[in-house]
Amino acid sequence: MPRTRAQLEKAVADTESWLDTLDPEALTSPDSDGADLRAIAEALHAVAAVDLALADQIATARANGRTWTQIGTILGVSKQAARERFGESAHH
Repeated sequence: MPRTRAQLEKAVADTESWLDTLDPEALTSPDSDGADLRAIAEALHAVAAVDLALADQIATARANGRTWTQIGTILGVSKQAARERFGESAHH
């Protein structure tokens, strides 16, 4: 699953583009209109939005002088795991 801001934004854009190309008439099930796939894409979009908001808040915390130990504690991970996942976004 994508984790960086760029990966999340690309995953959302790619999924939405792919869904726009679906032909409902070409789906194998006559009662399937692709709504289930669109719901997955919408859920991915929601996850991406939350992940981006979290990354922004972590960047703000870092700008305010918070340590990776403090951030990791809140996230329930080690400081190393927090830095590895969010270190890049904390610089933006």
